[in-house]
Amino acid sequence: MPKIYRLLTEDDTSEFCHKVSNALSKGWELHGAPSIAFDPVKGVMRCAQAVTKDIEAEYHPDMKLGQQ
Repeated sequence: MPKIYRLLTEDDTSEFCHKVSNALSKGWELHGAPSIAFDPVKGVMRCAQAVTKDIEAEYHPDMKLGQQ
């Protein structure tokens, strides 16, 4: 079964948590630990979390991963 990957990123706000929670509610699974880093251009902390999901269809580079 093909597996797809996404890296979710957002400023360190509740929006990041909502983005990850939304992905989890759609069957995505956490992959590794979250990361956080300072964005000197915006002057804010940024978060990242990798997620993966098994899919029935063949993977294709034109897929809209967020819609899977």
